[in-house]
Amino acid sequence: MIDAVLRLPIRKEKSKMARSSSKRVFTESAVKASDNSGEESFASLLAGTFGKGGSMEGNVIKGKVVAIESEFAVIDVGLKSEGRVPLREFALPGMAPEIKVGDTVEVFLERMEDRNGDASLSREKAKREESWTVLENSFKNTERVTGIISGRVKGGFTVNLNGATAFLPGSQVDIRPVRDITPIMGTPQPFQILKMDRARGNIVVSRRAVLEESRAEARTELVANLREGQILQGVVKNITDYGAFVDLGGVDGLLHVTDIAWKRINHPSEMLQIGQQLTVQVIRFNAETQRISLGMKQLEADPWEGVAARYPASTRLKGRVTNITDYGAFVELEPGIEGLVHVSEMSWTKKNVHPGKIVATSQEVDVIVLDVDLTKRRISLGIKQCVENPWEQFRANNSIGSTLTGEIRNITEFGLFVGLPGDIDGMVHMSDLSWEKPGEEAITEYQKGQTVTVKVLDIDAEKERISLGIKQMTSDPFESVSVSFKKGDVVTCTVSAITEGGIEVTLGEQFNGFSGFIKRNDLARDRSEQRPDRFAVGEKVDAKITNIDKAGRKVGLSIKAREVDEEKQAMADYGSSDSGASLGDILGAAIKRAQKKSETKDEE
Repeated sequence: MIDAVLRLPIRKEKSKMARSSSKRVFTESAVKASDNSGEESFASLLAGTFGKGGSMEGNVIKGKVVAIESEFAVIDVGLKSEGRVPLREFALPGMAPEIKVGDTVEVFLERMEDRNGDASLSREKAKREESWTVLENSFKNTERVTGIISGRVKGGFTVNLNGATAFLPGSQVDIRPVRDITPIMGTPQPFQILKMDRARGNIVVSRRAVLEESRAEARTELVANLREGQILQGVVKNITDYGAFVDLGGVDGLLHVTDIAWKRINHPSEMLQIGQQLTVQVIRFNAETQRISLGMKQLEADPWEGVAARYPASTRLKGRVTNITDYGAFVELEPGIEGLVHVSEMSWTKKNVHPGKIVATSQEVDVIVLDVDLTKRRISLGIKQCVENPWEQFRANNSIGSTLTGEIRNITEFGLFVGLPGDIDGMVHMSDLSWEKPGEEAITEYQKGQTVTVKVLDIDAEKERISLGIKQMTSDPFESVSVSFKKGDVVTCTVSAITEGGIEVTLGEQFNGFSGFIKRNDLARDRSEQRPDRFAVGEKVDAKITNIDKAGRKVGLSIKAREVDEEKQAMADYGSSDSGASLGDILGAAIKRAQKKSETKDEE
């Protein structure tokens, strides 16, 4: 049995010697020793040799480079046969291997012999085992390690830690979310090991922990020496709608959009980009909250110096519209200097119109300087002042009393707006629509777009108001009343309405249908007869004109005054009671005569 065991490896060794003269074989001394000590001693020697080799598998061992072939290095590790290791395992990615014959290297013994009888060796696994040992010490001592982000995987990235592969979660790449990790890939970065399991081959690392620790140290030193007005270097870390966060080397400061440049900037991205190097000035620093406000424009000359001398009032300039709001438009006069054209100063004629319908962004416009406020850094501008005032032009071309024809542009509850030359409007108040009808009734007879003829009643160019009239195109019918009748005349009226305070009456055709009102205490001479209910609608009554109000277009009437006048006339015609006639006889005769006279008029 022993002979068979001994003969088998000898035959195998002979076959190896035939295949390669460089293979290791038992020496003559070993064979002789086996012959001298007997079969049992040789078996013990053989068992010891195999036992030693078996314990070496799965370990890192040292070997010598005995040859370098085209793509492999031949390494002798003291076994029966050498092993071949690819040259790429001795070099960093993209670099040439630095290895030569005679160098001693550490390799990982995977198997004593492969199917070709060679030792199966790996330099990468040796480096990995070595790295694991170093990493375990670093993890135990909470020390930082250096690695290279080599690839992207689900949920994060892979990191090469000198041969060992670790996992970097996406949330642990930086303090803030990073959109593009390309700039830091392929370059050595410091990491903190969060967790490692050698049995499973798992390592989890964090770059964020290192940055936070470094930032904390840098923040303490920087904040301790920070002063307002200090000039610092920084890097743009993040851009928002309201500004940019700048890394000052361990602490971040806010560069507000209004402090980037003297000129108007709609969004910080117009002038900044992530990763850009900046020179900034500390303009505010709150030691309690550790909030830092930064500025860039403060490092440049203030363009507002000397503005009053460069832009005196009434100066005409050209500018570019930079922003449009509901209340006006901002116009840039020079970089860093803007003025506001209020909506009321944009057009003489376009009222209640959004500024965006008058001007457009980036449009070149002519403006007039209206006012400069250096304290508030405000310049008031006007666009409409660059053209002739149409209201002044209308006043120069038209006089009060002149007649014009125009189109009704709008109808409101208080009158009509009529288009006039110069693209301006004049107003016809509802009280100036008709002589005969109330304004509320007369305005219903007009429509938008209708052409009307009007008379100019008043021109106020300063307040941009022109008063027009339609009824003034004809003579006032009340004028004929004031000419044909006078105060004291007695007229016949028809009762049109009865109220508690008196009666409404309609005057005859000679009054062109004007109405009048007889107050309660003017209904009769006798107080007992001063009752409106003793009259009926349609009844005719005689009343004395007591007042003609041309301005108010009213006629004052009184039945009482007529009766008093008639009594006086009767006394004058028929004598007094001293002549033997009683007052009743006199009044009776007078009344009968008046009634007879009235009946005669009715018959006629």
